[in-house]
Amino acid sequence: MGISREGGGLDRPLTTVDIIASADSWIEQTAVDQLHQNAKLEGIERAVGLPDLHAGRGIAVGAAFWSRSHVYPHLVGNDIGCGMGLWQTTTPVRKFKLDSAERKLTGLEHVWDGDAAGALHDAGLPDTLARDALGSIGGGNHFAELLCVDAVEDSAAFERLQFDRAPVYLMVHSGSRGLGQAILLRHMERQTVQPLLAGSEACGAYLRDHDQAVRWAVANRRVIAARFFERLGLAGERRLDICHNSVTPHDGGWLHRKGAAPADQGVIVVPGSRGDLTYIVQPRLENADRALHSLAHGAGRKWSRSEAKAKLERRFTISDLERTKLGSRVICEDRELIFEEAPQAYKAIHQVIEDLKAVSLIDVIATLRPLITYKTRRV
Repeated sequence: MGISREGGGLDRPLTTVDIIASADSWIEQTAVDQLHQNAKLEGIERAVGLPDLHAGRGIAVGAAFWSRSHVYPHLVGNDIGCGMGLWQTTTPVRKFKLDSAERKLTGLEHVWDGDAAGALHDAGLPDTLARDALGSIGGGNHFAELLCVDAVEDSAAFERLQFDRAPVYLMVHSGSRGLGQAILLRHMERQTVQPLLAGSEACGAYLRDHDQAVRWAVANRRVIAARFFERLGLAGERRLDICHNSVTPHDGGWLHRKGAAPADQGVIVVPGSRGDLTYIVQPRLENADRALHSLAHGAGRKWSRSEAKAKLERRFTISDLERTKLGSRVICEDRELIFEEAPQAYKAIHQVIEDLKAVSLIDVIATLRPLITYKTRRV
C-alpha cells in the first residue's frame, strides 16, 4: 500500500496519491503513471487507485479523484452512470434448467418493445431520451449474468439483509449507452479537457446532463432485468444498484469515480471475470476516507483487448471459451469480444478482495457463482 505526494507549484496544494494494493497484487506501470498524471490536473487534491487499477484511454480505471473547486467530465468518461444491479429471483436453483435458459435468451439485441416512454417517465426523465437504446446491454465489458450462492461467510449479515441461499440471482452491468457518450462529446467540444469551475453555468449544465444519464443508466438496468425475466419466465426483486462512473458532491468538493464503486451507499457487489466468483461485501465506514469512500468495482483488466485476443486466439477455440472453469456458460456470438473479455484477460478477484480486507475497507458477506453470462447474440 503506497502513498506519494505530487507537487503542483508554489500556489497549489500538494496532491495526495494513494494506491491501495498489496505486494501480491500486480498493477501495470502504465496504470500507475496514468493515475499520477491525472492527479496533476488543476484542482485535484486527492487521488486514489483501488486494487483493480488498470490503464484506460488516458484515464486510470479503478480510481477516484477529489477536488474542492473543479469538475472534470473526462475523468468520469463517456459511460456516465455505468454500474451494477443485482436482483434476487423467486426461482430456486434446483428448478433452473441451464439448457432451457440458454435457448430462451435470444432477441435481446433488438429494440425493446415495452413501454419505454413509461419507464423513462417513472425515472423522472424525458419520455424520448435515448428511447431506442433503453434495455440494451451494450458492448465491451458489459453483461448480464445469472448466478447462484456459492458460499455465505457472514450468516448474520446475509440474513439481516434478507438474502436467500436458494434462488437464482441476476446481475446486470451496463450504463448510459450512447447518451453518456453524447454528453461527454458535447462538453468536450466546448471545454476540451479543461476543468469546469464548480458553481459556474457550464458546470451546472454538465451536472444536469450527468445526473440525467445516471438516472437513465439505472432505468436501463431495470429494463434489462425485466427483459431477462420475461424471456426466462422469472420474477425477482432488485436488491441493490451501484454506480461506478460518476461525479458527486463530497466533503465540500467533488468526488470523481472512474470504475470505482461507492463505499457510502450500503452493500455492493464486486464481480470477477465471467469465469470467477462475485463478492457481496459490506463497506466498512471507519476507514472509508482513506479510499475516498470508494471501492474496487471488479477484478480489473490484466491485458488490453488487443493483447487478450492475440494471446488467446492461439490457445483456445471459441467453444473452449463458451464454458468456464466453474462450469458456467458464456453466450457471446461476437468473435472478437469473446477473446477480448475472456477470464484470462482479468486479474484474480480474490486478490482484489483480500487487498480491500487487509486495510479494513470491507467485510465479505457471501460469494455468488456464475451460471450463465450473457454478452451478445448475432443480430
